[in-house]
Amino acid sequence: MALHLPPYQPLPAPPDDPDSLLEVTVAELRPTQLCIGLAEIRHRQADFAGESRKERRRYLRRKPVPLVRARSGALWMVDRHHRLRGLLEIDPDAEAFGYVVLQLTSDHPRVVLEALAQRGWLYLHDGRGQGPWPPERLPRTLLGLEDDPYRSLVWKLKQEKVIEAAPLIPFHEFRWGAWLRSRCLPPFSSLCLEPALPAARALARSTAARRLAGWKG
Repeated sequence: MALHLPPYQPLPAPPDDPDSLLEVTVAELRPTQLCIGLAEIRHRQADFAGESRKERRRYLRRKPVPLVRARSGALWMVDRHHRLRGLLEIDPDAEAFGYVVLQLTSDHPRVVLEALAQRGWLYLHDGRGQGPWPPERLPRTLLGLEDDPYRSLVWKLKQEKVIEAAPLIPFHEFRWGAWLRSRCLPPFSSLCLEPALPAARALARSTAARRLAGWKG
């Protein structure tokens, strides 16, 4: 199963001066993808739970969110969906830090979504791997994102160093998830990955996966 995505325009790097970052309300950020992996969400929540408020703010300042801003100030987030979804579930009033990668002169959501699509900054496949769906199907908040168990599975394989990170490849984990979805794996869920892990590890190390970015063999 190939995941055909449009060409991707790289995101500008965060500013060198952390004092220039915007402080944003996480609940007001608009997502640019349809799904996440709940296994990674739960892992990030455990990390947040062990931090003080001061430690959390310091961490979030080091991981600013790239943002697209409409004329009215409405913000679409182009990355960090897992981190901030996990935070939002445990703190509905959470704030994070971001930086604007694209400023638009329109307030119309369709214009914003077209600008995102032109740059390859949308992921429009759902939690079952189906799509791409129209951009209008994107939820209004992070809490509306679907679970994709294959995204969780790939996250676990990266945690185990079976797959290398490839930060410059757009939707790297989703590409691996689409490939694994096309193989035969035992039934599993995001919160119970163990039944599929032995077969997934073997598949990810096989020569059949060698064309995927992050393959280690």
